[in-house]
Amino acid sequence: MMLDQKLQKLLTPVITALGYELWGIELLKQGGSNLILRIYIDHLDGINLDDCQKVSYQVSGVLEVEDPIPGNYTLEVSSPGWDRPLFTLDHFISSIGQIVKVRLNRPLNARRNFSGLIQGVNDSNIILLVDDTEYSLPYDQINKAHIVPK
Repeated sequence: MMLDQKLQKLLTPVITALGYELWGIELLKQGGSNLILRIYIDHLDGINLDDCQKVSYQVSGVLEVEDPIPGNYTLEVSSPGWDRPLFTLDHFISSIGQIVKVRLNRPLNARRNFSGLIQGVNDSNIILLVDDTEYSLPYDQINKAHIVPK
């Protein structure tokens, strides 16, 4: 099981029990060997600093006991914000009609970066309209994606 999946499985019940949705998880390298564990939470009423602190406190305890990440890291808890990252196929489905920026793991038609309107989701492909051209981007090849705020 990949670390992201392991963290998702470990933290989802904790965050859900507090009344929030686990939107996504990023484990990022910053500088040399410094790691940042960024956890995005969401709620119908929005997210404020108190929400982030409450989740951070609970998640810190679980991470300390379970110790799923080797070495040192910094924990950050935040809202996905207006330019919310898209982590799951469901995120893309609920964002149909919105403009997104997508970066692929490997080039498709000699390019890795796309910015366009999500037309739909077909099987495991994201249908993106970029400058009057429709692209079918394989979901499993998406490295990063986020909403472009209006």
